[in-house]
Amino acid sequence: MAAAISITITFLIIITHLHLIQSAVTYDHRSLIINGQRRILISGSIHYPRSTPEMWEDLVIKAKNGGLDVIDTYVFWNVHEPSPGTYDFSGRYDIARFIKTVASAGLYVNLRIGPYVCAEWNFGGFPVWLKYVPGISFRTDNEPFKAAMQGFTQKIVEMMKAENLFESQGGPIILSQIENEYGAQRKSLGSAGEAYVNWAAKMAVGLNTGVPWSMCKEDDAPDPVINTCNGFYCDTFTPNKPYKPTIWTEAWSGWFTEFGAPVEQRPVHDLAFAVARFVQKGGSYFNYYMYHGGTNFGRTSGGPFITTSYDYDAPIDEYGLIREPKYGHLTELHRAIKLCEPAFFSSGPIYMSLGQRQNAYVYEGNGNCAAFLSNFETTSAIRVVFRNRHYKLPPWSISILPDCKNVVFNTAKVVTQTSRMQMMPTGSSIQSWETYHEDISTLADGPSLSSFGLLDQMNITRDASDYLWYSTSIDVNPSETFLREGRKPTLVVQSKGHGVHAFVNGRHSGSAYGSREDTRFTLREPVDLRGGTNQISLLSMAAGLPNVGMHFEARDTGILGPVSLNGLDHGTIDLSRARWTYKVGLNGEMKNLISPNGISSVEWSGVSLVNHVQRPLKWYKAYFDAPEGNDPLALDMKSMVRGQVWINGQSIGRYWTAHAKGKCGFCKYPGAFRPGKCQLGCGAPTQRWYHVPRSWLKPTQNLLVLFEEVGGNISRISLVKRTPTHVCASTFEHHPVTDNWQTESSGETTMLHDTKVRLQCGLGQSISAINFASFGTPFGGCGDFRQGACHAPNSRDLVEKTCIGQESCEVTASNDYFATDPCPKVLKRLLVEAVCSVK
Repeated sequence: MAAAISITITFLIIITHLHLIQSAVTYDHRSLIINGQRRILISGSIHYPRSTPEMWEDLVIKAKNGGLDVIDTYVFWNVHEPSPGTYDFSGRYDIARFIKTVASAGLYVNLRIGPYVCAEWNFGGFPVWLKYVPGISFRTDNEPFKAAMQGFTQKIVEMMKAENLFESQGGPIILSQIENEYGAQRKSLGSAGEAYVNWAAKMAVGLNTGVPWSMCKEDDAPDPVINTCNGFYCDTFTPNKPYKPTIWTEAWSGWFTEFGAPVEQRPVHDLAFAVARFVQKGGSYFNYYMYHGGTNFGRTSGGPFITTSYDYDAPIDEYGLIREPKYGHLTELHRAIKLCEPAFFSSGPIYMSLGQRQNAYVYEGNGNCAAFLSNFETTSAIRVVFRNRHYKLPPWSISILPDCKNVVFNTAKVVTQTSRMQMMPTGSSIQSWETYHEDISTLADGPSLSSFGLLDQMNITRDASDYLWYSTSIDVNPSETFLREGRKPTLVVQSKGHGVHAFVNGRHSGSAYGSREDTRFTLREPVDLRGGTNQISLLSMAAGLPNVGMHFEARDTGILGPVSLNGLDHGTIDLSRARWTYKVGLNGEMKNLISPNGISSVEWSGVSLVNHVQRPLKWYKAYFDAPEGNDPLALDMKSMVRGQVWINGQSIGRYWTAHAKGKCGFCKYPGAFRPGKCQLGCGAPTQRWYHVPRSWLKPTQNLLVLFEEVGGNISRISLVKRTPTHVCASTFEHHPVTDNWQTESSGETTMLHDTKVRLQCGLGQSISAINFASFGTPFGGCGDFRQGACHAPNSRDLVEKTCIGQESCEVTASNDYFATDPCPKVLKRLLVEAVCSVK
């Protein structure tokens, strides 16, 4: 018996040291293993609720063509269970349809169930009703929270199993995630955080999905859960156990945008450099967050103050169009990495120093060899020697050699097309404007709540509306000095947000707003009071619920005071403890004015676009026909201030034309990227255009409804289309790319030296003109190319003959193509700028 026990223990030890999770998808220290095969897996985040089902197939195909193997998505609890036990998996929320769309393209899925997602999403993805479960405390060792979390997680897993969507069932899901970026909170909570994370891991593994589970930014993820990295750079990350693979679940392709701030852009040179740094040190799975950011339709943006656009400077833009050169350059990177895959899995990385801030990582074995040569200098290119060959490395870059000899890709040399997108008129006019005024005098009508003192906004609205009215009254003695002298008392309102409009006796007296960095703010405005009773009405506005931070569910919102009146004979009057009446939402919301069926519930008035008087709190409606073509559409809202918009009853989101304050200027890619380094749009509205999905439109008579809080010029609202108007391309002669590298049957490698640039217009467009073409030593950026001292005179003529009238064309950067060598013994460059027009 003792011998049998000894054999059993020895067997278990052997199995433990194999460190393979016994499921259809396994892993070891090198990678995930799918059906017995190791893969370098390239992934991109596409969130299904941030686009429409009609967009999904095109997005996934573009992701596949960009070299992706996996699509990553969160699961958004609050849209799926808006009230306890009531589920919604329709339309944009049809997660099973989305995953099947991914599978039909031959790609895998990483399903990040969470169910906390952060994601700049309203309330971090938690349903608001969860906050009001008795005794609950979010994301800690709390029984009510764990019961709710387990219930939703099981619901999603059972749904996936019922559709046979896990890889163990023949489906596309190869990896799942439980919890999300929990490390910092676990440390703050101590033993309660540790107990919770152990419970979450055990609960998830116990669901028997047949695929591994992960936890991102959680260094103490319990076995067998894989801990993973999120960040701008993850090349210093190592898993918490030597038998787990190195996975980067969020390689941030850009950054989110907040109203009143500039747009952040991450140079693709740096993003490619970050990915190559990760792979060269053994990273075998990386995911771009985001690959397509999409749109925060409705009131789904969190923060607060996160914009409706969630473009994220991703390779596929908010509208589903390819962003060049980011998409193309990363596609080339992915091809180069895949060429290294045989060598990558034949050995571990061997480190070699090539200089003070230069190094090499080499993979060699089984007749394969691949190398990554790095230069971490930020100001200068460096020439290094590797295996008796000379290589010039641009600053802050990595060159990839899939045969340890020939460079097929350098992260800093961007030779793919640059596309310049513009918003162009559609020719579809918005007509028949009518208006309805939000009548403040009717605040006493309908359901309301009265209480002494100021109450938290979220506790009253339960997020059913962005708006909550706080109303009270004050009696003013007719003998007050300010009434005789013409001075005005000052109304002071302190709020935790996110904005407030003050009305005294029905007249707008002022507005104030907080910010994402500090939601607290103070409204301080002189007000007109009269002798007798005065009505004070404060409209408090939410701009998305918080989505991140320790116990963000417990944060206060709304007008919490003090609220006071200064400048009266008896000094300051504190209204904070007065009797306040609370009313949730707007009259227009209660009457469902956003719906085609609800617009007839009120009497609308015609609008004179010439003599239109701008007033706060106004509803507008109009109609427009769908424009021809397939270009993505948007509303230009530059002439308005702040509010919400609906098309045929569906919300395209909050709009706010707050102007961006920041430090915009020339962006240099070398050096570590952080938000604030590369900003665009200072002095202009943070977001001017708002995506209108074509699938929401009818051929004619599309209903546009908007609610404007402050006042604007509706005559200047227009429907525009997003389209590429100019495309630029750049390359050097003999420049290596993955397409001109091949391995001969003998195993020897060769470089094919003819390098081409490709120009590609949008769907339904063709190249109508060549604005610039030069083979020689031209310089400048797209839209500002200039001839250098060396120039082939026939450059433009030859490019025009090749490209005019074509949807796409290729031009070869060689002396043979241009039938001349304008400057012998000089490395020549080809720059081209073309105009794209509708065919």
